[in-house]
Amino acid sequence: MAWNAWGDPAHARQLEDSQRRLLVETLGVSAAAPPRVERSALRLPPSALPGPARAALTAVVGEEHLRTDDAARILHLGGKSTPDLLRRREGDARHAPDAVVTPGTHAQVQALVEICAEHGVAVVPFGGGTSVVGGVEPAREGHPALVSLDLRRLDALVELDEESGTATLQAGLRTPEAEELLGAEGYTLGHFPQSFEFATIGGYAATRSAGQSSAGYGRFDAMVTALKVATPRGTLDLGRAPATAAGPDLRQLFLGSEGTLGVLTEVTVRVRRAPPERRDEAWSFPSFAAGTAAVRALAQRGLLPTAIRVSDETETFVNAVIAGSAAPEGCLSVVSHEGDPEEVARRGEAVRKVLTAHDGSRLDDEVAAAWRRSRFSGPYMRDALLDTGVLTETLETATSWAGLAALRETVTATLTAHLTTATSTPVVFCHLSHAYPSGGSLYFTVAADAGEEPRSRWRAAKTAAGDAIAAAGGSITHHHAVGQDHRRWMEAEVGPLGVEVLAAVKRTLDPAGVMNPGKLIPPAATQPSAAS
Repeated sequence: MAWNAWGDPAHARQLEDSQRRLLVETLGVSAAAPPRVERSALRLPPSALPGPARAALTAVVGEEHLRTDDAARILHLGGKSTPDLLRRREGDARHAPDAVVTPGTHAQVQALVEICAEHGVAVVPFGGGTSVVGGVEPAREGHPALVSLDLRRLDALVELDEESGTATLQAGLRTPEAEELLGAEGYTLGHFPQSFEFATIGGYAATRSAGQSSAGYGRFDAMVTALKVATPRGTLDLGRAPATAAGPDLRQLFLGSEGTLGVLTEVTVRVRRAPPERRDEAWSFPSFAAGTAAVRALAQRGLLPTAIRVSDETETFVNAVIAGSAAPEGCLSVVSHEGDPEEVARRGEAVRKVLTAHDGSRLDDEVAAAWRRSRFSGPYMRDALLDTGVLTETLETATSWAGLAALRETVTATLTAHLTTATSTPVVFCHLSHAYPSGGSLYFTVAADAGEEPRSRWRAAKTAAGDAIAAAGGSITHHHAVGQDHRRWMEAEVGPLGVEVLAAVKRTLDPAGVMNPGKLIPPAATQPSAAS
């Protein structure tokens, strides 16, 4: 991907003049775009990797797979949140990793993490680099040096067990390549988050990812049947059978562990036969409340389609403007059914009855087709907006159906209050992204005048929104993971004893504290307590 933007530079988007004028009028954009320095202007500190550690690491992977040049280090400066990109636009490369190491086998990964632990060198596992919560930031946290462990060479389909319906995939495999390998045998993962084009299998497992089709295929963590993990204390092979009563399920320690306990090198997942038919539909609801009530009814009756989402009125309008089309009245909902033709017809009819009963109106299917065509292009628009002086960022949460409306209201009000200035008012919009029998996920997008110091303004707004979410009993994250950005709320999420348990596990598996420092676990918890 681009070092200072999302995705493939060849696919970068530009705003039309009419769109730019609308933004200026709507948001009161007052400042020039945040600066964007040239890559050649970056000044990286010299690599601090100690000679003995470098020699030991090189002995494992070879000279060609340990790089300390600026080009490699720049591409591993961190993730892809708006603050990440703003730092790079400013030319801030102070925290670049000291080396980028690309192992090719599990045995090499195991040797590398043991060497790093021995020398006190921090390790950041790096897959697609798509984190938007600081999950791959090169944070040293007191360590003298840090290496980015790029897993791109771990890109194989190790085994396809058609009889059991599972596939073992190496962690560095990107999803387009995974789908190609599985598709050649007639299978699919069915996992399609917005980061699909660049994210990796290991990253999905390490962050408990959820994709647009999770209603039909399940969240990624629910697909996982087995894991292989390299930790500083040794290798763990977890998942001997599809179900077990042999104590707590240790796989769950690593699903969502974000590289803080070890490096996932192989992931075994359930796969499905590629569906012969897919039908996308577009619906409109008179209000967001009506749309979410319809989705709740489907979830509680066991009728959820493969994918379903409901945009509020503002998001419906904004997405139509970006697409250059007329906005439907009310709130847009996109519904997708996949499977055998008979199954698609049967479930589609059942779902349509529920949606109609909740005042849903069927729209032209081209509206849904347009949404699918633009599904993976949204992050590119963020860069175009930044170039126009518009700060755009997202956050998401999940809560019970009973608390959904109040949570949406409080987060919207909090973000609006913290990003409003004397001359501009932000636009905050939302959609229901995932649904369960007991609740759902809300995904918020903000567009505001970048103004001066956009990073600090967003940090203050995000902090206030996080406090509001925690106070309202929502989850601090439904599918973006914790990283650096959310760990301040981990105690609110799992309680002080829960944080202590996570810290104790880390001390057992990673006594030197070298694995992805500064992520997931609050800093005080990683130190031994008096009781221990």
